[in-house]
Amino acid sequence: MMTRPKVAAAIGVFSFAFLSLFLVPEAAAQGYPVKAVRMVVPLVPGGSVDNLARVLAQRLTESMGQQVFVDNRGGASGNIGTELVVRAPPDGYTIMTVSMTLVVNPFLFPKLPFDVVRDLAPISLIGAVPLVLTAHPSVPVKSVQDLIVLARKHPGKLNYASSGKGTNSHLSMELFKNLTRTHIVSVQYRGGGLGQMALLSGEVDLGFNSIVAGVPLIKAGKIRPLAISSATRSSVLPALPTIAEAGVPGYTFSTWYGTLAPAATPPGIINTLNDHIVRAVRGPELAKRFSYEGAEAIASSPARFAAHIKSELARWEKVVKESEGLRAD
Repeated sequence: MMTRPKVAAAIGVFSFAFLSLFLVPEAAAQGYPVKAVRMVVPLVPGGSVDNLARVLAQRLTESMGQQVFVDNRGGASGNIGTELVVRAPPDGYTIMTVSMTLVVNPFLFPKLPFDVVRDLAPISLIGAVPLVLTAHPSVPVKSVQDLIVLARKHPGKLNYASSGKGTNSHLSMELFKNLTRTHIVSVQYRGGGLGQMALLSGEVDLGFNSIVAGVPLIKAGKIRPLAISSATRSSVLPALPTIAEAGVPGYTFSTWYGTLAPAATPPGIINTLNDHIVRAVRGPELAKRFSYEGAEAIASSPARFAAHIKSELARWEKVVKESEGLRAD
């Protein structure tokens, strides 16, 4: 039988242990970071997400006083790198910068070993990149409405360049097809460069191009711009209407980028990372570099990013279910 002093001591030990569950993570957050932070990019080096992540990592290194380095872990459309982050210690020393494929992959690969909402903690959005819907000059269309009329008149006759299942060039056109009820055939190439060459040569009729890659070709008359994919017009091509303006209500597509951590990362660490990322994204140097990549710098709170992810998951679940070209294997 325990005496009163022993009972009191036992209660004290239990209380201390219970409080430690909450106090230790917060204590760790107060001193964070004390060592280098790994920023996983779940893609091979090169491309917009990798370029933007490296610029962000450099700014964070300067502001946080510890090195933030990029670790490329490509494969399986980003799923390998994402799983690595999901299974990493939730201590703030492994984070991830990823594109919107994060919210599409669960429906393209239904047996993923992780859940985006359950297993990841959003930190902040960092940017978004619109695409330009373009046609080869030989295609007899000068507007989105012309394209819709032609595609409906000759279903399956028009085609477009895709960099592969689940890529931006694929998703953007499948969304367009879904909303316009048209049948345009996907022709897959190994990478955006090959797809762009196919469009330039007239091997394919249509394509979605990044602003950076598209503007020089548009000015040279090698491809014809029809509309921009974002919700608002681009300052780079102000005369070009959005696809929604051009007659496809509800169409908006921008490749967004964001930074996340493992789900159990302490809120204090998430907030510290968010503070530094928001300051970096709103700074002139990062905005200039993002602009060079054709991206708009966007900063957000963790809560806003979490809401955005849930909204995008619901949106793309519907699109994938309704789009033959996006159905899971």
